[in-house]
Amino acid sequence: MLGREQGHFPPSGQAVYAISVAAELSGVGVQTLRLYEQHGLITPARSAGGTRRYSGDDLARLARIIALAGEGINLAGIGRILELEDANSALAAERDRLRDQR
Repeated sequence: MLGREQGHFPPSGQAVYAISVAAELSGVGVQTLRLYEQHGLITPARSAGGTRRYSGDDLARLARIIALAGEGINLAGIGRILELEDANSALAAERDRLRDQR
């Protein structure tokens, strides 16, 4: 993305987007984001005052959640899929780390 290359966007892991901005960027309502949080599908950072703050990584995860929901998968199923994907990513990272040690 051009803006990221030029440094116009925060790093993907930096939580800077308020819930209303995250809702607009992801195309879902604020209540939907709260529902996803209640089901443990997403865990936004919190500011010192307790305000939810979303990162680019959170927005990418939201896009995945929305895509799975669009395929008709319920929230429990989405949660399980995300758990498996996260575990797979962690294993791949560990594998790569071990390969680099050789």
